Amino acid sequence: MSPAHPPSAGGVNRRHAKTITQKTVFSGAHFGILVLGIWLLGFGGWETIGTLFGLDSSLPNPARGWFLLGVATLYWLRHTFTLFSLLVRAVDWAEVWGLLVFFSLFEIGFILIGAGAFWNTPPLLTALDYAGLALLLAGSYINSGSEIQRKRWKQQPENKGHCYTGGLFTHSQHINFFGDIVLFTGWALLTGSFWALVLPVLMTYLFITQHIPALDTYLENRYGQEFMDYAAKTKKLIPFVY
Repeated sequence: MSPAHPPSAGGVNRRHAKTITQKTVFSGAHFGILVLGIWLLGFGGWETIGTLFGLDSSLPNPARGWFLLGVATLYWLRHTFTLFSLLVRAVDWAEVWGLLVFFSLFEIGFILIGAGAFWNTPPLLTALDYAGLALLLAGSYINSGSEIQRKRWKQQPENKGHCYTGGLFTHSQHINFFGDIVLFTGWALLTGSFWALVLPVLMTYLFITQHIPALDTYLENRYGQEFMDYAAKTKKLIPFVY
């Protein structure tokens, strides 16, 4: 690959490659996080940890914890579909292990927060939960829907080597990232704790300061004037705002 098309941009490998082993391990280990969640909630795992470290191991709101485990399962299904059906770039081992640490921290953390392991949470289903669920589903659609639209367009021979600017990407250059922000905001609200909103705020900051600038440089090198014309008339991340 020429210097004009760097293999790495935005913290990930942009080279087109299957990397089936890495993707299989990624999906399998991600499923293992769900199994850990089941053990913590249903098989005395949190009580065992509490006894071991002399902590209060009560889970006063297990229903919310199980609901959040269901949300994590939906995310795992989407993640696996993305890895094997939508993602054409390589997945390096560093990305696999780094994201697995991130997934385990926030998914298990959200489950335990929702179950009331650290402080009291309200019972399901409050008005805020309905809002959170709506955001979760909307963000999932925006993220996966935009990627599916792009994949189908890229599969047409006449579009090879061109920058996709249609569908949901007409509203934002990085509408898939915006979908993640909406999704994680809804997920955080479903924990019943406003402290969880730190995660989507941090994600938004990292998208704006780290991932998007690096990815824009890659896209400009790859597509040239075609991308620059698109960027000049399209919001960068948040439709109608930024």
